[in-house]
Amino acid sequence: MQQRSSGSLERFLGGSPGAVAVRLVLLSVLVGVIMSAIGLDPWNIIQSVERLLRSIWDMGFDAVVWLWRYFLLGAVLVIPIWLVLRLAKGGR
Repeated sequence: MQQRSSGSLERFLGGSPGAVAVRLVLLSVLVGVIMSAIGLDPWNIIQSVERLLRSIWDMGFDAVVWLWRYFLLGAVLVIPIWLVLRLAKGGR
């Protein structure tokens, strides 16, 4: 009976209890490091998720502003040159 219950436990866990515990500990540490890197705090998870989403939202608009500034900078030169070339080709 002991052998059968041990086999059932290993089947349920997906391996021996010790090996599964070690994998779970290592995976938990890895996920904890990743969550910490993106700014999540286990003690204030709701506030951490809200702060993360706000940061992503702000970063998204900062990227749009950054892209818009470079577009305007390039367009100051590209659009007039394109227009002159189109007008010159149209006269032929």
